[in-house]
Amino acid sequence: MTLDHMIESADGVIIAVALGLVVMSVLSWAAIGARLLYGWQRLRQRPAAPEAFWAEADRERATQLIAESDRSGLLLRLAHRAQAAASAVGGSLSDRMVRQLRDELLLIRNDLSSGLGLLASIGSTAPFVGLLGTVWSIFRALTSIQGQGQVMIDQVAGPVGEALVMTAAGLFVAIPAVLAFNAFQRLSQKHMASIEAFADDLLQHPAFSSEKN
Repeated sequence: MTLDHMIESADGVIIAVALGLVVMSVLSWAAIGARLLYGWQRLRQRPAAPEAFWAEADRERATQLIAESDRSGLLLRLAHRAQAAASAVGGSLSDRMVRQLRDELLLIRNDLSSGLGLLASIGSTAPFVGLLGTVWSIFRALTSIQGQGQVMIDQVAGPVGEALVMTAAGLFVAIPAVLAFNAFQRLSQKHMASIEAFADDLLQHPAFSSEKN
């Protein structure tokens, strides 16, 4: 049971399964790398508004305080939305604020969950793709020894061992994807909770709760 023998004996189905697992692995690690490169620092440190922000009655100055302290940039997006709602006309200020903040929260949630769907899909699908390769390989092995009369154990052990490699490959692809998905999702949920709390408090902020500022 060697790699060269496995490659030589592989048929179209096994090659397709192997290529599928390779593509899944590349996509999974690319998604993990992108999250680590662009989102880890943002997710690891939950944003918090400075104390001076809550006491600031001037809208422009309050937004500037957020811009100076919010490294993630997410609170600033909410502050800009609140500023736009407070400056707009038509309808009640409360309704405008709720709509603007709700829309921005949806966009932020989508940003924080970017790539998680891909990791979840790969983590749940890769083991079954590997299992498909295993089942097909065992089927081919049993078919090849059918009608040979007495069968020795080594005639079965080799093909079955090669077949199980496909299951191991599926797990090798799935496990990092699942672990990364759980870690990033947990960080995203914690981050989103603090952002939603900020949005709720923003509705009562003196700089944004008055039409005239």
